[in-house]
Amino acid sequence: MKILVTGGAGFIGAHFIHYWLKNHPEDEVVNFDALTYAGHLENLDSIKENPKYYFIKGEIRHRAAVQDAMVGVDTVVHFAAETHVDRSVSEPGPFIWTNVDGTYNLLQVAYEMKIKRFHHISTDEVFGSLEIGSPEKFSETTPYNPHSPYAASKAGSDHLVRAYHDTYGLPVTISNCSNNYGPMQHPEKLIPVMIMKALRDEQLPIYGDGQNIRDWIHAEDHCRGIDLILEKGKIGETYCLGGNAERSNLDVAKTILETLGKPESLITFVQDRPGHDRRYAIDSTKAERDLGWQRQYTFETGLDQTISWYKEHADSLRLDEQGIHVK
Repeated sequence: MKILVTGGAGFIGAHFIHYWLKNHPEDEVVNFDALTYAGHLENLDSIKENPKYYFIKGEIRHRAAVQDAMVGVDTVVHFAAETHVDRSVSEPGPFIWTNVDGTYNLLQVAYEMKIKRFHHISTDEVFGSLEIGSPEKFSETTPYNPHSPYAASKAGSDHLVRAYHDTYGLPVTISNCSNNYGPMQHPEKLIPVMIMKALRDEQLPIYGDGQNIRDWIHAEDHCRGIDLILEKGKIGETYCLGGNAERSNLDVAKTILETLGKPESLITFVQDRPGHDRRYAIDSTKAERDLGWQRQYTFETGLDQTISWYKEHADSLRLDEQGIHVK
């Protein structure tokens, strides 16, 4: 089988390529990535000489580039997206162009080229927010209620994917996952930001009161779920993949500081961002029951692994003038 992975130089995409070549060494993997600020080919250095791996630099919004990349492809796994909520608040345009227009372009070319499977990676943020203390969790039947430009753009792309299945018969599946973490994550998201600042004895900025809750899934567990969806998932269906690891942002920061032997006095509270969802939590019952998916990482073991990786790579990461961490 030949798989096209969009956004394969990004955090989850790179994890997926490593995972796939390790577990399916007979397959060919094409990495199609624009190499924006969050895409790093260094994430794939260890497999760049693998004859089954190919890299193509290109934009998912550019039709000719997508057509060339899809030649001979059986399956598309679509990770490519603008993902950082803070950036979507300050500049929503790129999120619409990439997440909506780019996904449309991929779907149209996949339909024209008769791709056998199109798997779309989405997020729990499309579902909105849950009450703290509520037993409710997001599932495949939860109505969409996005609050940020990022969430709205992903919701739009999800609807397009379903429309191409319902209207044109394109064989699609969708996965909505909770917050990913692990080695190689671009250091603008919560966990790597907290780790990097703690390592430098800098203040750890926490939005609002720090009680916003997220459900954390290790990137490798996420990739394992995608593999099972491709193998056993029903065409046209959505599968929710969660980490069963709800933690408040404040608790995550405190755990990182404790692990690194740093004082909690490094925590500082900053003004909350607009449209900040209070709680996310995923019910993965369908994936567990229908696919046999199981997580292999607890949050504690996964976080220890992640902290170790950032300690080893701290010297290659820096801050830009806006305070956003970049490589």
